[in-house]
Order: sequence, then structure tokens, then C-alpha cells
Amino acid sequence: MKSGRKREWSVYILRCGDGTLYAGIAKNVQARLKQHNNGKGAAYTRTHLPVELVYEKNGLTRSKALIREAQIKRMPRDKKETLIH
Repeated sequence: MKSGRKREWSVYILRCGDGTLYAGIAKNVQARLKQHNNGKGAAYTRTHLPVELVYEKNGLTRSKALIREAQIKRMPRDKKETLIH
């Protein structure tokens, strides 16, 4: 890790009101969760409320969080469910 890079990012998975899963990244997951539930988050979650946090991995650089988010988004649903549990 290069000096100056902070490991302050998290990758998270939300379970939406219709049972679908949504992955994202944030510095403050609890604040981001509130934004999603208040209709201020991603367009997808705005139409699938309410959402609940079901997975969170902390301590990542922004780059690593983006990479992990992309990996999660490419996973089939059964693999995501295994990750959550």
C-alpha cells in the first residue's frame, strides 16, 4: 500500500424490499444506508424500498472497494447469499 492511502472505504450489500440484492461502496455505511432508505441513494434502491444492510466489509482503499464491489455484482445470487451468511 502506498503511503497516504487510507483504508477507510467499505463495500456493502443491501437486501431490498422485494428481496433483490444491491451492492455499493461508502466511507460511512450507516449514513449511506440512511440515504438509501430516505430515497436519496441509488436509483435502483429508490424503487425497491425499504433496504436493510446484510453484509459489510470494512478497511479497504477506494480502489479495493470498487474492485470488490464489481466482483460481488458479477456473482450469481446463490454466491451472494453464501457470502452474506
